Amino acid sequence: MTDAVLTVNRSFERPDAALLDAFRDVPSGHLCDAQNRIGALDYQIKPVTRARSFIGTAVTVHAGPRDNLAPYAALPQVQPGDVVVIATDDHTSCSVIGDIYAGMARNCGTVGIVTDGLVRDVAGLDEVGIPVYAAGVSPNSPWKNGPGMVGLSIVVGGVNVHSGDIVVADAEGVVVIPLARAWAVRDRLEAVQRKEATMEQAVAEGQKWPEWLEQTLEEKGVNYLE
Repeated sequence: MTDAVLTVNRSFERPDAALLDAFRDVPSGHLCDAQNRIGALDYQIKPVTRARSFIGTAVTVHAGPRDNLAPYAALPQVQPGDVVVIATDDHTSCSVIGDIYAGMARNCGTVGIVTDGLVRDVAGLDEVGIPVYAAGVSPNSPWKNGPGMVGLSIVVGGVNVHSGDIVVADAEGVVVIPLARAWAVRDRLEAVQRKEATMEQAVAEGQKWPEWLEQTLEEKGVNYLE
């Protein structure tokens, strides 16, 4: 008997519907502000499909370079509303998934796919209809040999992601909200949104610079050149 090439964690906590709804339709920038100005994946991970917005629960995959056995092994673990998040260790010599995989993932209930690697079949991905975020596109295809992991902690775009974390995407990028801190983030989000609304109203009423600017410049110090 050969050693197993995959490790699959089939048991992890998922957020309830009320918690997901608290972050639905919230701009990604607000979500980062509610997490001390962090949470977004690296800017190079961008939408490659026309569909861009989603919110769902992370199912994590570590595919390793030039292989997609683990992403396929993740499909039986997917539940409706999940987001497949695939780490490739930033591998860029080939794609990790294409439209066939995305179609099967959609059929399992996946609402989005995110990877730090590359994808292929862009026209087909648009036909599938779910948002796909990736570091780029390559027609080269991977192998299916492993090793890999499903359901365990990964790092994608400089952010640690666990299965069960909340993943939100819009045209500006992908934000991860750790499940362990999600209720606290929700509470801070209310303050962020109130502040944003106040500042937007001030701009609409003609404000030319923020109220804090004068005091902050005095505290920091400014050399004016005449």
